[in-house]
Amino acid sequence: MMKSEADNRQRVIIVTGACRGIGKAITETFVDNGDLVAMVSENKNELLKTAASVSNPNNVLVLDGDLAIDDFVDEIVEATYSKWGKIDVLINNAAWRTIETLNTISRENWEKTLKVCLTSPVFLSKMAAKKMKSGNRGGVIIHLSSVMANRAGGTSPAYIAAKGALLSLTYEMAALYGPSGIRVLAVCPGNVTTAMSSNFKDSKGSNISQLLVEEMEDMTPLQRSASPEEIAEGVFWLSSNKASFINGTSLDIDGGFAHNFNSYKSKKKQFPNEF
Repeated sequence: MMKSEADNRQRVIIVTGACRGIGKAITETFVDNGDLVAMVSENKNELLKTAASVSNPNNVLVLDGDLAIDDFVDEIVEATYSKWGKIDVLINNAAWRTIETLNTISRENWEKTLKVCLTSPVFLSKMAAKKMKSGNRGGVIIHLSSVMANRAGGTSPAYIAAKGALLSLTYEMAALYGPSGIRVLAVCPGNVTTAMSSNFKDSKGSNISQLLVEEMEDMTPLQRSASPEEIAEGVFWLSSNKASFINGTSLDIDGGFAHNFNSYKSKKKQFPNEF
């Protein structure tokens, strides 16, 4: 598709971390709606596999590379704009992290986490907003933060710092870009059934992901984890005209986890007939 062939009724979307989990579900949701999606990931094989599996493979652009590399971040916006002539929505979804404490994290792991989870969203947003402003059509930028931005875990300091900073930047960017008709929002998922929630290990190397998932689900009023598709639907709605006056804020999609005080195991001990 040449630049001039983009249908004005179709939106052009950039999704980072697009090959699996939440990013894959977001990509599929937008493509199902008839939108054009630039899919970004460092995993080329998974990216190509996902691109081939969507409902209309002709509606996707595959961009593989490492978001920790500045030149690739610059390339994403330019390649998308060159192909389709506009950018309507940017979804900063990609994440990278190690599971360790502040006592053990290396400077290398700290800096890579911040590069992928914070710095790349900042500069992707800056460049995408410039394209959005040039077309005088406005646009939407959505950051995937986390309910853990406001909950201490003690086991992923760089990731939590980045997700917290994304919330502050959501407010800052909304104030800056709002007069240009660009809405900036954050989505804070709770526990979601993805590969990232399945790689927790104990000190002996045994996988304890199921134990941790069960603990989070017992702290969640809906008593389960979310599917990636449920997060994608929230993102899609926020990007749509149905959410046209929602700006500079975040949406928790967490089944009630963030504002619940204790586990349902404890509640049932206190009030066995009420929970």
